[in-house]
Amino acid sequence: MSASIDRLDTAILKQLQQDCSVTNQQLAERVGLSPPACLKRVRKLKQSGLIKQQVALLDQEQLGACLHMVVEVEMERDRYDLYQQFAKRVNAAEEVKQCYQVTGEVDFVLIVVVADMVAYEAFCRQVLYAEANMKNFRTLISMKRVKFDTSAVLPASD
Repeated sequence: MSASIDRLDTAILKQLQQDCSVTNQQLAERVGLSPPACLKRVRKLKQSGLIKQQVALLDQEQLGACLHMVVEVEMERDRYDLYQQFAKRVNAAEEVKQCYQVTGEVDFVLIVVVADMVAYEAFCRQVLYAEANMKNFRTLISMKRVKFDTSAVLPASD
């Protein structure tokens, strides 16, 4: 089900995606609403489930070095139950930050974050090599993150 939102809701969502720590007063000023009207709209967006959760994005560089891997996974057999089994395995793996089932030459693309190559090798043993239906995987090591954006695609404003 697609939520029905107007241009004010879209403006609120854009602002919150940039910085959800703004006060209601600041948010209301930025989108041109009174604070009570703004608060009512934000509550409605949360209650509808359109705003799933609010999180803090951490600066990984300040926390210490880590490796970002893009892992392409090709499965042996193309069966729904086996794909579900693999999805359950990657959902349980803390190292997997994102997982996409895709079309094309591979079946899944994973974004994996680990402290170092020793940790990545352990991840491969515990998750990838342990998957009986995995035919092959290829690892691309990120040298530098050029862009990172967590925003959702919003409807065009009127």
